[in-house]
Amino acid sequence: MALNLRQKHTECITRMLNLNQPVNAGGTANEEVYKILIYDRFCQDILSPLIHVKDLRKHGVTLYFLIDKDRKPVHDVPAVYFVQPTHLNVQRIISDASSSLYDSFHLNFSSSIPRPLLEDLASGTINSASIERIAKVHDQYLEFVTLEDNLFSLAYKNCYLQLNDPSAGDKEIDEIVEKIVSGLFSVLATLAVVPVIRCPRGGPAEMVASLLDQRLRDHLLAKNNLFSEGANFTSSFQRPVLCLFDRNFELSVAIQHDFRYRPLVHDVLGLRLNRLNVQEDKGGMKSYELDRSDPFWMANWSLEFPEVAVKIESQLGKYKKDVEEVNKRTGGSGGTEFDGTDLVGNTKHLMNAVNSLPELTERKQVIDKHTNIATSLLGEIKERSLDSYAKKESDMLVRGGIDRNELLGVLKGKGSKVDKLRFALIYLISTESMPQSEVEMIEEALRESEIDTSAFQYVKKIKSLNVSFASSNSASTSNIVDWAEKLYGQSISAVTAGVKNLLSSDHQLALPRAVEALMEGKPNPENESYLLLDPRAPKSSSASSSGHLKGPFKEAIVFMIGGGNYVEYGSLQEFTNRQQPVKHIIYGTTEILRGGEFIEQLGVLGQKMGLGNSGAAPAH
Repeated sequence: MALNLRQKHTECITRMLNLNQPVNAGGTANEEVYKILIYDRFCQDILSPLIHVKDLRKHGVTLYFLIDKDRKPVHDVPAVYFVQPTHLNVQRIISDASSSLYDSFHLNFSSSIPRPLLEDLASGTINSASIERIAKVHDQYLEFVTLEDNLFSLAYKNCYLQLNDPSAGDKEIDEIVEKIVSGLFSVLATLAVVPVIRCPRGGPAEMVASLLDQRLRDHLLAKNNLFSEGANFTSSFQRPVLCLFDRNFELSVAIQHDFRYRPLVHDVLGLRLNRLNVQEDKGGMKSYELDRSDPFWMANWSLEFPEVAVKIESQLGKYKKDVEEVNKRTGGSGGTEFDGTDLVGNTKHLMNAVNSLPELTERKQVIDKHTNIATSLLGEIKERSLDSYAKKESDMLVRGGIDRNELLGVLKGKGSKVDKLRFALIYLISTESMPQSEVEMIEEALRESEIDTSAFQYVKKIKSLNVSFASSNSASTSNIVDWAEKLYGQSISAVTAGVKNLLSSDHQLALPRAVEALMEGKPNPENESYLLLDPRAPKSSSASSSGHLKGPFKEAIVFMIGGGNYVEYGSLQEFTNRQQPVKHIIYGTTEILRGGEFIEQLGVLGQKMGLGNSGAAPAH
């Protein structure tokens, strides 16, 4: 059975809400206990895409609060805490316990609580004579956000910026890597699988891979470990492969405009945690959920926007036809809205109409929702010529450039400042060699539009480093690293020295190509040098010498360090759908980024390196 992260994550949360008791087939505890749920903001984001309010009631949760809000005592009721293991949260729990806010405290930390904090909790509750109120303390290993069956995020903001910051020292980099490893360990513990790990050598991917390998090895030494139930996955065919990549592996996909429905909704309207706020005609904001409960979203997210508009029109036509049919059968008027007030006719037809009413109402709500979303998108598309940006950027990445006059036309035409900056960056990335005069012309055009060129300067610097790296076949990696250190002034420059796929050779994204090769396990010059780690293998044996660990694999977990997006996720899903037999891929990233948000991080890096001008462009 294919790995389903959403299902596993939801099961873990359900068990936690039921005081960590086993739940029955219906997903509820055998004995219903009414309780209060307390969470912090990070854990609220974990719960939000998985558990709705009605689900909380089903599990006996009658009240729920943020931990940092003032709360009144509720006696004779247990409280379930779901929080990150931080000093602030531990102090608040001690305060709540000493104030006897609740009858008993069931503490659930999103990741393993460090020993010093556990000791603080113990001493704090002992000193306030409230330790008997602490019923249980659990490390839940749930520190990640699952958005779909095969999509997760560590919700780790500005990770790309922090990893590439020229002022970051080894200690800061180690802390970032530790945080990423902790999140990935939570994902693997939830799935109960120990994967084979593959990644390009050098940079953050190798740092994360090495630490994760060590963390898994140490944990597997324990007799009752979190992976006991998955211990029978011995062959590489049954175990998944974890493919780790760094955002520098392919920058263009994080910058380019896309004209498919889901990437467009995310990039333009700001889809977050499967929720969306859309401006209504009357001026108010309407909030929508876009997840697996919406059949139209699930069926059409991968289509180009014009095709989605046709589908909405088609659904509306079908709905009107079905309403007319119901009205005819019940002898009602030929109106298009079915409101249940015009029902006459025999009992059989009446019952059929009543039974179809909820389904028709639900369909109409979905149609109205996507009509409103499409209307908002259309307004932005027209105002900013987003269709033109998406098409021209796609052409550039395939053809490797664009006519100079066409480029200047776009930079002086419609679109926000960030749209133009993204376009200029795609031109820079897609064009293999560019005369200095052309670069200066683009920079001048950006400055004329009062656009900060820091991000452009930063990518230009990375590109020059990458081209030099590619052309210096005789230079050793250490020489490149030394050179990079002179350029960036700090050791993490090895990150940028490892850039491999800045220039896409064709329109197929570099990530699906690399993942396909790693899952196939066939000799491939592109990934032959990739690191291969098996946490289950003895440390002494060389994992790379074990041929069976190189595949083929039916399942993969692909993780992008430094930010990912729905374009990349969609490309991996399309790849799996084309495969026979079907392969299965879970995609994860440090954070789901809109194009403008990633550009902001590039701009800050450019400024930290003393590049660009200061007329900052706001993210759109």
